[in-house]
Amino acid sequence: MCKPVLIALLTLGLSACVTSVPPDTFEISAPPLVPNVAGRTRAQILIPEPTAIKTLDSEKIVVKPTPYSVEYLANSQWSDRLPRMVQLRLLQAFENSGRVGAVGVPGQGLAIDYQLVMEVRKFEINAANAARATIEISVKALNDRNGSVVRTRVFGTEVPVAGATNADYVAALDRAFDKISGEIVNWTLALI
Repeated sequence: MCKPVLIALLTLGLSACVTSVPPDTFEISAPPLVPNVAGRTRAQILIPEPTAIKTLDSEKIVVKPTPYSVEYLANSQWSDRLPRMVQLRLLQAFENSGRVGAVGVPGQGLAIDYQLVMEVRKFEINAANAARATIEISVKALNDRNGSVVRTRVFGTEVPVAGATNADYVAALDRAFDKISGEIVNWTLALI
């Protein structure tokens, strides 16, 4: 008597697994060539993985319906943890500038001159009123030869969301990251 019920429950559970739709997977696009890059350097720059609070340190795409509440974009995810994507796409922005001696991540064996120590503070869709993509990243330029911080700056930007689909939200985040990555590259090259 118990066996038929168990079989029915297992069948129902397995059919639910088979019919579930995987979430859409997105990533930040590789930054284009950075315009108006000031200066050129032979310095080698290390970009460690940025720190972030747990809300941002995942594959989930953050949506803030109010300043104090956190939700995630339904049926969507990043292709990797957000800090890792920011690290690698910023590396590509420096490479695309054509203005640095070398840029890399830990473990690549570069003779490092400077490090960019970052904290991702915001990388979200602000859904209160008119939806907009909001990014805020704190950056410390560290002289790796003597351990001193050359300068610190918080970069922030907001870009309106044009549409109401998940792809529209991610496209706005992508445009905001393009803008902020260009600012970080220009700021860094002007310092070193």
